[in-house]
Amino acid sequence: MMRSAIQFISHKWPFWNKTDGADHFFVVPHDFGACFHYQEEKAIERGILPMLRRATLVQTFGQKNHVCLKEGSIIIPPYAPPQKMQAHLITPDTPRSIFVYFRGLFYDNGNDPEGGYYARGTRASLWENFKNNPLFDISTDHPATYYEDMQRAVFCLCPLGWAPWSPRLVEAVVFGCIPVIIADDIVLPFADAIPWEEIGVFVDEEDVPKLDSILTSIPVEDILRKQRLLANPSMKKAMLFPQPAQPRDAFHQILNGLARKLPHTQRVYLQPGEKHLNWTAGPVGDLKSW
Repeated sequence: MMRSAIQFISHKWPFWNKTDGADHFFVVPHDFGACFHYQEEKAIERGILPMLRRATLVQTFGQKNHVCLKEGSIIIPPYAPPQKMQAHLITPDTPRSIFVYFRGLFYDNGNDPEGGYYARGTRASLWENFKNNPLFDISTDHPATYYEDMQRAVFCLCPLGWAPWSPRLVEAVVFGCIPVIIADDIVLPFADAIPWEEIGVFVDEEDVPKLDSILTSIPVEDILRKQRLLANPSMKKAMLFPQPAQPRDAFHQILNGLARKLPHTQRVYLQPGEKHLNWTAGPVGDLKSW
């Protein structure tokens, strides 16, 4: 898909060929972004497509010092359906009677049945250590009440899978459940809009067996402060892609990130009635059409 897109724009317009794509950007919503493969070793072996090495990549959560996270990438949250989530909202005064909640795979039976490679062993460790712990409501089931259950939980586990990111992080923020982020060196989106350290709990992958004592030792006042921050509508808005777009939503956060990357002599804009994004660069009148 990327090759065909570049072939099209490089033959139809001259702008890609002028800079080898340095003034273009691509969205790469995939587990390992620009490396295009869900298994880490195979992704690294493939590497970033050479034709994209000068372009700006807009990709889902990355990992620091990882070959698949290109320097200069703009990190975005994965898509979560806003209307579907809105339909499952419950009254905000509903008691949070679940202490720790998680639904998802612990073992990838098709690719890694032993669980030592999938999620770097963290999900297997979660299951083996806490499957019988009454504080932990964890299962491979995905009930129809999944969204409602997250709104009844204090903590929602967000462990890595094949990649560091997970849609659960978006869901947790939207539903006011404190995200417990288990993914070493994860790169999170929109740090200027979302105070991740303030709203979440970060747990090292090697500390998963101590997760119960880590969470139970958090003071009540800290939990309440995180919940108050998560109740701020701006937190939820910055993680979602509603249609049509709204001020300060995830789409606008992406535009802010692109704007920060551009030199002061450049600007991105959409003229009324136009269907193409136009980029003015350098001297006035040097117009590039997307």
